[in-house]
Amino acid sequence: MTALDPTTRDGIGLLREREQVAERLLDASARHSFDPDTELDWDAPFEAGRWFWPPELCSLYDTPLWRRMSDEQRIELSKHESASLASTGIWFEVILMQLLMRHIYDIDPTSRHVRYALTETADECRHSMMFARLVRKYGTPVYRPTRLHHNMARLMKTVSTTPGSFTATLLVEEILDWMQRQTFPDERVQPLVRGVTRIHVVEESRHVRYAREELRRQMATAPRWEAGLTRLMSGETARVVAASLISPKVYESVGLNPAEAVEQARRSPHRRAVMLRSARRLTEFLDEIGVLRGPGRRLWVSSGLLA
Repeated sequence: MTALDPTTRDGIGLLREREQVAERLLDASARHSFDPDTELDWDAPFEAGRWFWPPELCSLYDTPLWRRMSDEQRIELSKHESASLASTGIWFEVILMQLLMRHIYDIDPTSRHVRYALTETADECRHSMMFARLVRKYGTPVYRPTRLHHNMARLMKTVSTTPGSFTATLLVEEILDWMQRQTFPDERVQPLVRGVTRIHVVEESRHVRYAREELRRQMATAPRWEAGLTRLMSGETARVVAASLISPKVYESVGLNPAEAVEQARRSPHRRAVMLRSARRLTEFLDEIGVLRGPGRRLWVSSGLLA
């Protein structure tokens, strides 16, 4: 359901602005969209000694466990953490596509806003297939969320408010976008991984713009109950997202004690700083438009994404 009223002067202005943003994003999509199946060299073997994720972004970087690991074990951990992020990314994108379809259900299907939403959904389908192909190429397990988080997400995407849906979209897109912007220029990283992250960064920049502009409009017009529920649910979503990025099972896969590794990652000042930096641009925006208020803000802090 949209909170924009087309019968009021303010509503007409917001709808006109919405269409203008969508038009620009459609033009950008026509110029800069990629087919990962043909754009990337999936048959090339991985190169010995190269990372699968920048070491500084690995969850155990600069911990006592990290310092005891061999270079080979660290690189193997980077592969499994990259696989965890890709697997989790598929889960996130499937949820986001459902939320996007709910958003446009009641909107004029001939509008540019809906046309861009469908264009973005096509992008996300390609991204999910690209991530799945990367995990298969790795030969690692598919790292799934916990059953609790899986079912919490099922509930969230069913009852989410419209601004809550766009907040959840930005949560996933902006954190991963920040990490991938550190990855694709890094020549220490496998060429295939750099290619995957480059495609994702270019196309996700449009998705972020679409979600930010719509969330700003929605928060400006949402009734008090909807804004309050959005703030609360966004905080809990932040907790689930932060906890789901790296599966504890990756540590077992590389021969580490999962309980010890989870604890060291949780206590790591470096890891805390990385997570805060990954969300800083997002949390500044959410604070500006009034999302980070009340009890929901405390949930954000407990997620590790807000100081």
